[in-house]
Amino acid sequence: MKLLEIKNLSKSFNGRKVLEDISLTVEKGEVVSIIGPSGSGKSTLLRCTTFLETMDDGELSYSENPVVVSNNGRAVYPSKNELKEAKKHFSLVFQNFNLFPHFNVLKNVSDAPIHVLKREKEEVIEESMKILKKVGLEEKINSYPCELSGGQQQRVAIARALVMNPDMLYFDEPTSALDPEITAGILRIMKELAEEKMTMVIVTHEIDFARAVSDRVIFMDGGYIIEQGAPKDVIDNPSNERTKAFLKKLSV
Repeated sequence: MKLLEIKNLSKSFNGRKVLEDISLTVEKGEVVSIIGPSGSGKSTLLRCTTFLETMDDGELSYSENPVVVSNNGRAVYPSKNELKEAKKHFSLVFQNFNLFPHFNVLKNVSDAPIHVLKREKEEVIEESMKILKKVGLEEKINSYPCELSGGQQQRVAIARALVMNPDMLYFDEPTSALDPEITAGILRIMKELAEEKMTMVIVTHEIDFARAVSDRVIFMDGGYIIEQGAPKDVIDNPSNERTKAFLKKLSV
């Protein structure tokens, strides 16, 4: 089943094209990593698919249900309520954690399912505790973000995303603000999620990680998808010169 389908997405900022004619699908259980240089449009693509930015043109569907449609070269968005329903299909883990500083760990994780999804508080708390144990933070439930390391904050962010029971998870450079030792712990959690067949779209600069966990790797540059395929093709044996040049720079 196609959990995500994008057709001919384009996006400009102040007249400058950031994304041009992007089309891709993500199947249930698939792990897709998006790599490419800074400014290639990777994060903007994620922001468009999660409705943090509006597309200029193109179509977007979740679970084979159209959400954004194209009409006369312009993206048309649905009502606020329909958009709210579409947002239940995914969760997004940000680069900079985006935790609520005045909430403790447990409240950061449990607040949205209780107040946004209107689920039973006791059930959400129980599930939140299970997920916090899974990410190794069961002893930090009463701590506040300022009392946690960057790696611990990112694990809270992952737990917060998981407790929403999304069909798929988006990660926007989840380790770029962390040092290498802490990065390893976050990548280990993401690898476990991949093994559990969680559908994930990951913008990352961790090429070895992308090679190890991805079903498919997408290389973006200049607002275009330049190349995509299995990691062994795109990372280990790229066919496009721009992909080769990017990977060569990383290995120097």
